[in-house]
Amino acid sequence: MRPEDREAPETVADLGEFNLIRRVTSGRTQPAATLLGPGDDAAVVVASDGRVVASTDVLVEGVHFRLDWSTPEQVGRKAVAVNLADVAAMGATPSGLLIGLACPSSTPTAMIDELTTGLWHEAARARVGLVGGDVVRCDTLVISITALGDLQGREPVTRAGAMPGDVVAVAGRLGWAAAGLAVLGRGFRSPVSVVSAHRSPEPPYPAGPQAAEAGATSMIDVSDGLLADLGHVAESSGVGIDVQTKLLEVHQRLIDVSSALGADPRNWVLTGGEDHALAATFPGPDAVPQGWRTIGTVRRGKGVTVDGETYEGRSGWEHWR
Repeated sequence: MRPEDREAPETVADLGEFNLIRRVTSGRTQPAATLLGPGDDAAVVVASDGRVVASTDVLVEGVHFRLDWSTPEQVGRKAVAVNLADVAAMGATPSGLLIGLACPSSTPTAMIDELTTGLWHEAARARVGLVGGDVVRCDTLVISITALGDLQGREPVTRAGAMPGDVVAVAGRLGWAAAGLAVLGRGFRSPVSVVSAHRSPEPPYPAGPQAAEAGATSMIDVSDGLLADLGHVAESSGVGIDVQTKLLEVHQRLIDVSSALGADPRNWVLTGGEDHALAATFPGPDAVPQGWRTIGTVRRGKGVTVDGETYEGRSGWEHWR
């Protein structure tokens, strides 16, 4: 068959807006928290104590992901993960996701199928539904997600409650996504475990409500880097935080990768973003729940130090820098 005789792949323009929405949502199962899902002017989700936690993130092709590095399915999973991690960091249980999708008219529907498969798979991992959203034409692929959460009677855990004498602890992995980005940036695609951490992170969603139940005094999603995000806690709480490197977990796989790339794995752990681990402060060591790892202390003062000293170098990711 000559190339010119081959049938062109179906695009979103061929499908149309409402057929695309039906394609994305039909046949999907919603959790009990979804009282009214896609198809009306707005969705209705459970808010058991009358309060709703809400967070929005925007992912732009070429800024937050590259389709030559990640599959559309991995991009979809990542888009959900980065949003639900913020909900978990407030001590809430995810209750709904609203998806905004902008893409060129020439985008193949097969790619959108893969992308939405990733969205639904990660949503299922967090036991939450895609309850609504919108699709529009754009020159660049953009995914905007609003995540909703239910506090279920708990008080929200903000960045502003850390007190001198508290301990700092983390749940989830640190440094893996940064290592994966470094590997991809060198043109490699393995080790898969490290590269996959960048392509589709796995936040510890249940750890947020767990920390809230245990009496966490502050909490944050580690999206831009441990030191950078602990800096937000320190500033909001009016305290100083000291991270102790002897307490940090540096996995052997990160050590192996750093050796091959001539990098320092500790920098990935301290400043690498996009793992979406959770960092929290607790009133004392005995309050730290199972699955969390103590990594430092809260003191009087301001800012974040490492082993009592100012950290030399950038503390994490900053947009426009």
